[in-house]
Amino acid sequence: MEKWIEELFTEGLFAEAASRYGCNTAHAKKLGDFENYVYEVHKGGTPYILRLTHSSHRTESEVEAELKWVNYLHKHGVNVSLVNHSDKGKLVEVIKAGDTYFYVCLFDKAPGSPLKVNDPLFDEELFYKWGKMTGHMHRVTKGYGQAGIHRLRWDQDDVLDFKKYLSVQDGSIIEKGHKNKEMIRSFVETKDTFGLIHSDIHPGNFFYHEGDLHVFDFDDSTQFFFISDVAIPLYYSVWWKLRNENLDTRSQFGAKFLVSFLKGYLTECDIEEEWVDRIPHFLLLRDLTLYSVFHKKWDLENLSDVEESLLSQIRDRLLHDEPIVDLDYGEIIEKARAK
Repeated sequence: MEKWIEELFTEGLFAEAASRYGCNTAHAKKLGDFENYVYEVHKGGTPYILRLTHSSHRTESEVEAELKWVNYLHKHGVNVSLVNHSDKGKLVEVIKAGDTYFYVCLFDKAPGSPLKVNDPLFDEELFYKWGKMTGHMHRVTKGYGQAGIHRLRWDQDDVLDFKKYLSVQDGSIIEKGHKNKEMIRSFVETKDTFGLIHSDIHPGNFFYHEGDLHVFDFDDSTQFFFISDVAIPLYYSVWWKLRNENLDTRSQFGAKFLVSFLKGYLTECDIEEEWVDRIPHFLLLRDLTLYSVFHKKWDLENLSDVEESLLSQIRDRLLHDEPIVDLDYGEIIEKARAK
């Protein structure tokens, strides 16, 4: 979290946020503070997830739009964490902090636990279930009314303004970013290809419980092409598990992952081959997005060894036009459709 926001976030503000939902902070556990403050809190002995979003990150209407969609997905059988109302019946509570605000919401805590990429259960069966869950989410969302949705379109994200966060030394990367955005903008948007997506379904954003996946953290949800929710799981599975390996090794695993993922996805939602062929554009966009986010969030003069490694790996790939994986997408969709 940016330092000036940290200075606004006090113990008193945190306690006030929890109290509006009837929760206490006596045994609160911080779960994250990268883009939002996320805590486990309790009410009547039951754990919940309290999230505080600063007004520099999202507007109140954006947060409310996210939460309404999440509850719609929950109502239609998708394994997502229900959003609770405050004691005053609100999904979003607003707390003033200086001349700014924090927007507060409370989620049920998802059952289960995370799976690490080196866990024996991180295999084709999981990838199939991951794809099936994503396809279910997309199928349900295609029936969700678009009127009044206040989630930004993907190309309104400020981290895609590459000149804002990258230096002139990264001029070629800035140009690649511009061309990539324009290419994706050229794709035709229809109700079957474009809508609200989670946009960040990686292993850190779902729990595994009794054979089912339970997805959470919809903060990055945006209006974008559905295929991005296929590309992102592929990207992060390879990146987290094999980022220090060569392209061939990454691609072998990526092919295995994507075949199983699409097999599951296709049980819930159809996908045309031309969109699978376009996955490389969305993988490149994720490289560009992370590179920009890291420049925005990290102190570039005091990077840790891990941060330095992550940043340099992405930069090298971008400079050398090396994708995270290089796959035969026609062969993959053919295998995914095979009985």
